[in-house]
Amino acid sequence: MSSQKTYDVAVIGAGVFGAWTAWHLAKRGQRVALIDAHGPAHSRASSGGETRIIRMGYGADELYTRWSQRSLAQWKEFFAATRQALFLETGVLWMAGAEEARLRQTSATLKRCGVTFEELDREALGKRYAQIGFDGVKRGLFEPKSGVLMARRGVAAVVEDAVRLGAEYRCAQVLRPTGSGRVREVAISDGGHIAAGQFVFACGPWLGKFFPDVLGERIFPSRQEVFFFGVPAGDMRFASPALPTWLFQEDLVYGMPDIEGRGLKIAFDEHGERVDPDTQSRMVSPAMTEMVRKYIARRFPALRDAPIVETRVCQYENTSNGDFLIDRHPEMENVWFAGGGSGHGFKHGPAIGEYVTGQLLGGTAAEARFSLATKDTIQKRAVY
Repeated sequence: MSSQKTYDVAVIGAGVFGAWTAWHLAKRGQRVALIDAHGPAHSRASSGGETRIIRMGYGADELYTRWSQRSLAQWKEFFAATRQALFLETGVLWMAGAEEARLRQTSATLKRCGVTFEELDREALGKRYAQIGFDGVKRGLFEPKSGVLMARRGVAAVVEDAVRLGAEYRCAQVLRPTGSGRVREVAISDGGHIAAGQFVFACGPWLGKFFPDVLGERIFPSRQEVFFFGVPAGDMRFASPALPTWLFQEDLVYGMPDIEGRGLKIAFDEHGERVDPDTQSRMVSPAMTEMVRKYIARRFPALRDAPIVETRVCQYENTSNGDFLIDRHPEMENVWFAGGGSGHGFKHGPAIGEYVTGQLLGGTAAEARFSLATKDTIQKRAVY
């Protein structure tokens, strides 16, 4: 990239939000620069790692159900066009105990939106999934058409296709923009500059570091530990289709079947401690290891003594309530934020890219829930 060239849009961050934004902009004929400090869906990014859930259920929150529907359609179209099998239709099983209201709301929303699903009582769950311990579970909801996205590879594929469509990708460190009014260019660490008509900062947990005055207290990066348990040799009970992707609602725990021989994946969805994405330890803690082992023994008794074959420490970048942040900088008129994935955002990448593109090019109504004005400095999670 030459500093003499001016792009229509520069997108900073090649995670799932930035990649799909660049793709949609390039598809619309925009001259796009996509820049990332470490590479698409790198190991420190919130989009890094192998797998992510894509599900339609969001309680009564129809907005996110419809965005999930739109995104799944686009993911599948994209993978078909690029001949890559990076969506796995494992199905997604929701389970609830005493707190059944959210599952009932999910059922009503899925009906309104035309999503295929099945409701299961405790007896039906036990018969179908004998490998799961259902103590405390009263009801289940199964989405057969939902499943798992191969995350890192999926983002890399979107970036590659955005380049095919005319976007230019560069691995470079963008420096924090300063001032107010219209931004003409951003500096990069090698002394160069990138000029553009508009800038989209889709840099996840780094948003607060780029814009400390505006977002330093409104983006909450949290430490999230993920574990993979080795399954017994030749035992197919923990692979799809015998075991779907699953979520225990009250426990705030989710997991996936054994995919590509990596073992059964499990993680707590409860927000961990606030961290710096550049410096946090990427080693799992003894306390969480013990907690996960106890949970595995309770819910998957056959894996009570199974070895932990892989671990990962990543982060969410949470907003105060879990809604996305997609809005213009309050003082830099052509600078936009696209972030706040809040642990559930990955699946929505295609819809977010489409929405951001619509905001930049005009013609798409703004969603008030994504505005900066709705983002508080105190966390009160409302989106799951």
